[in-house]
Amino acid sequence: HVQLVESGGGSVQAGGPLRLPCAASLNTYTTYCNGWFRQAPGTKRETIATVDSDGRISYADSVNGRFTIPEDKNKNTLSLQMNSLKTEDTAMYYCAADFDGWLYGATCQITASQADFTSWGQGTQVTVSS
Repeated sequence: HVQLVESGGGSVQAGGPLRLPCAASLNTYTTYCNGWFRQAPGTKRETIATVDSDGRISYADSVNGRFTIPEDKNKNTLSLQMNSLKTEDTAMYYCAADFDGWLYGATCQITASQADFTSWGQGTQVTVSS
């Protein structure tokens, strides 16, 4: 059973950066699809970025141009680099992965069903203050 663990959350001022690593107990390249998600209180969980097995990345409009998934030399880590943070980015952030092949190739997109991500981390809180 693959475990995912997010870290790096905390409080930051608007405009600042924050990086959230997601450590996996298996090499991330063995996954079909990786994703980053967030959920603010009282809202639905939002998919903000996905990475397929070929390294193609898609971003939600809400974070495009501010958030990136940098290449990590540690193949077991998938990080989310957040820049130019806004107060509306305040949320619990989760990483997840599909290890079963539900999201293969072109189906690994922002619009993919969150139910097809079979392993989830416990989440890390990000709070952005003005």
